[in-house]
Amino acid sequence: MAEVVRVGLGERAYDIVIGSGVRERAAELGAGLFLVTDSRVEELYGAWAKQAFGAVETFVFPAGECSKEPATVVDICRRAAAARFDRRACFIALGGGVTGDMTGFAAAIYMRGVAFVQIPTTLLAMVDSSVGGKTGVDIPEGKNLIGVFHQPKMVLIDTDFLKTLPVREIRCGLAEIVKTGVILDAGLFRELEQDPAALVERIDLNRYEKIIRRCCELKAGVVVADEREAGLRAILNYGHTFGHAVELLSNFSISHGEAVAIGMCAAAELAVKLGSISHEDAARQKALLTALGLPAVLDRRYSVDAVLDAMGRDKKNSGGRIKVVLPDGIGRAKVCQPPVEAIRAAVEAIYA
Repeated sequence: MAEVVRVGLGERAYDIVIGSGVRERAAELGAGLFLVTDSRVEELYGAWAKQAFGAVETFVFPAGECSKEPATVVDICRRAAAARFDRRACFIALGGGVTGDMTGFAAAIYMRGVAFVQIPTTLLAMVDSSVGGKTGVDIPEGKNLIGVFHQPKMVLIDTDFLKTLPVREIRCGLAEIVKTGVILDAGLFRELEQDPAALVERIDLNRYEKIIRRCCELKAGVVVADEREAGLRAILNYGHTFGHAVELLSNFSISHGEAVAIGMCAAAELAVKLGSISHEDAARQKALLTALGLPAVLDRRYSVDAVLDAMGRDKKNSGGRIKVVLPDGIGRAKVCQPPVEAIRAAVEAIYA
C-alpha cells in the first residue's frame, strides 16, 4: 500500500505518494502532458513512459549535470511551444535532480507558469530535490544561480526505481539522508547507523520506503514553515555551501551527493572548532559516511583558496560574508556566518 505525505501549502498543497509501483498513477494525470527526461532514463524507462502517458510530446536531453544550463530550459520551452502546449499543459519530470530542477524551472516560466509533476528516479531526488519546489540551472559563475520556487502538482516516488540504480547513485542519495538525520532527526541518524553497509549492498524496499517517507515528512514540515527559504529552510543546505564549491571545482566529476558528504565533514570540523558539536558526534558522522562508501576527505588538487573563492559566490551568502549551516548536536542545526579564517581551517582539516 502506498504511503502519502501531504505538503500543506494551502492552494499550492500537494501529495507525495511513496511505494512500489506508484509510477502507474501517472496514467491518472490526464491529457496535455509534456514528458521531460534524460538520455539515460529514456533508455531504461522510455518504453514504459510512452505506454503510460500515451502519445505525448517528449523532450530528451543528454544525461548529466553539464546539461543543466539555461539553454536547455529554453529548448524545453521551445519544444512545448512548437507542440502547441497551452496553459493547461502539465510538464512531467521523469529522472533525477537535474531533470526535476530543469523541468520545474521550464514549467514555471512557460506561459508564465504551468503545472508539473515530479517522478524522481534517483534516491537523491526522492528524498530531496523532488520535494519543496526549488527549481533552477547552473551558470559558469555558480550552481543553481538562476531559478525560481515553483511547487509541483504531485510527486510520485516509486521505490522500484531503486532496483536499477547504480551503487554510486544509491550512495549519493544516502548522503542527503545522512544530512537530514544530522540536522533534523537524531532517530533517523541512529537508524542509518544500524548496519549501514546493508543499505548499499542490498536494496530492502521496505526499509527504504520508511526512510524515504521520514525524509519527505521532515522536509515537508520545513517547506511548509518556510517555503521560500527566508529562515528555517536554510538548514537544509547543510554541507552544501562547501559541497557546491567542490562540485563546481571538479567540473562535476564529483557528484552532488559525494560533494555534500565532503561538505558535511568540513562543516562538522568547523562546528567542532566553534564549539557547537562534540568531537564524538563529528566522528560519528564521518564514520557513517565512510561506512556508506562516501568520501570524507578532499583531494589537495582543490586548493583552499579556490574552495573559499567558490564558496564566496554561493547564492546563500549575504553582506559579502559566507553563510554556512552547522550541526548543533545530532538532530539540530543552525545557520551562521563564521570568520573566514575559521572556514579556511575547517577546509584544511579535511584534506586527504
